Amino acid sequence: MKVLAAPFAWVLVCSAVHAAEPVTLANLVAPSANAADEPLAARFSVAKAASFLDSAALEWQRSRDCMTCHTNYAFLMARPAISVDAPAHAEVRKYAEQLVTERWPAKGPRWDTEVVATATVLAFNDAATTGRLHPVTRQALDKMWTLQREDGGWTWIKCDWPPMESDDYFGATFAAVGAGVAPEGYADTPAARAGLEKIRAYFKNNPPPTLHHKAMILWGASYVPLMMDEGDQKATLHALKALQHEDGGWGLATLGDWKRGDGSPQDTAASDGYGTGFVIYVLRRAGVPADDPQIQRGIAWLKSHQRESGRWFTRSVHADSKHYITHAGTAFAVMALRECGKEQLAAD
Repeated sequence: MKVLAAPFAWVLVCSAVHAAEPVTLANLVAPSANAADEPLAARFSVAKAASFLDSAALEWQRSRDCMTCHTNYAFLMARPAISVDAPAHAEVRKYAEQLVTERWPAKGPRWDTEVVATATVLAFNDAATTGRLHPVTRQALDKMWTLQREDGGWTWIKCDWPPMESDDYFGATFAAVGAGVAPEGYADTPAARAGLEKIRAYFKNNPPPTLHHKAMILWGASYVPLMMDEGDQKATLHALKALQHEDGGWGLATLGDWKRGDGSPQDTAASDGYGTGFVIYVLRRAGVPADDPQIQRGIAWLKSHQRESGRWFTRSVHADSKHYITHAGTAFAVMALRECGKEQLAAD
């Protein structure tokens, strides 16, 4: 596998993105509900993508007083791809750090999941901004290993919200990404080496239940050698590329065999923001060149399927209610575009 550079360069030009008043907790207007019938944008807008990500993350933080994989954790991974000077980025980053330095010492984590997810996204955010491992991030990563089970996994929150909050396997893949992406050689520290060895054993003893989770391991393998052997890497790449739809996009529902809560069939024919953004991002991390025809078709889908609000809609694979996976889908759309070249996220 060709290992690419860090997720994004941390110095990005996007001052024009902030021509409008930046979104903060003080002036926050909650985004409209995620809806399949929201009109497509007349043209692709980086500024609208940034505004949606900012408002969705801050609204979740304000109304729920927690972090979650599909919204503000995903935000901390994606927002530096556009710019690092947004007030919303600083506010969500501060909130994540306070979990580590204030909540956990005083009350303990809400779940083991909170520790793994916080450590991973702080590490990702460090790599995407300063390129240095923040002391709070190191503290979170070190705590992550203390919660690892003997089999190499973690006890993950299970809300029946695939692909993130539904099974233990996602937690192990996410921890591998976090340890691998962490700057300054964190993966070579004694605690990380021991933990990663246990994760490898977990993967060996527990085959990934979905193609989505195989792709997560492939993502982790772009940072950590021997996380996936060459044959499995090639097979996963082939399987992901084979699922591209005629319109150039990918659909989340095709990446697993998840059952909807009401028993209705999944929509495997539609392309969506999460499926397209996630697959393009992982393919790029795995070394597929940006000028690959399938990548180019996927970029074209993303550029032409943003909604008026700035988001990329993704239908929940569990229930037709809130569709919060749209927030993660928007994050991955932005990450995918940036991974294909900074010119893909040029200011409006």
